[in-house]
Amino acid sequence: MKTVLATSALLALLLFLLLAVLAVVPAPAQARHLKQLKGESSMTYRMVHPLHKIEATSKDVTYDVEADPGAREFKKVAGTVDVTTFDSGNSNRDSHAMEVIDAIDYPDARFEGTLFTQKGDSIYISGKVTFHGVTRDVTAGALAHWSQEKVTVEGSFALSLEAFKIDRPSLLLVPVEDKLSFDFVAAFGLD
Repeated sequence: MKTVLATSALLALLLFLLLAVLAVVPAPAQARHLKQLKGESSMTYRMVHPLHKIEATSKDVTYDVEADPGAREFKKVAGTVDVTTFDSGNSNRDSHAMEVIDAIDYPDARFEGTLFTQKGDSIYISGKVTFHGVTRDVTAGALAHWSQEKVTVEGSFALSLEAFKIDRPSLLLVPVEDKLSFDFVAAFGLD
């Protein structure tokens, strides 16, 4: 009888300790959709001509992210920008740019991340960009800045105008470089 009581007491103690450990060990964090901070997010493109550089920014970009803030890992990344919202500070130039990329027929550019490689706060995101009706693979490099309240991701990538079937605009019969560079800032609240 004493052996049965001792065994029961030992099992009760082990069960208590197991429950105490489970209460202390945090549950594994899970990925969740993060809310974009629109006022802190943007996308900028740069185009180079031998005579000058062109830069235009859009604050009307939508980023969609699922991340695990506890592990500081990204699980899903997508972005869409209305190409007509880029502003270079020169409305004539912006109008011409919209003509060149056929913005009436192709008003949005989209990115869908398919593969993520992370090392610390450095991220390489491979995915598909659809621009001017053409879809191509692209890899973006980025750096995540985490705080208690938000995460801000800053990165860049480049596209070939010709790969997206866009005729390079010219100035004085000299075309711009084929490379179209993009910088992006995507900010998300963690609450």
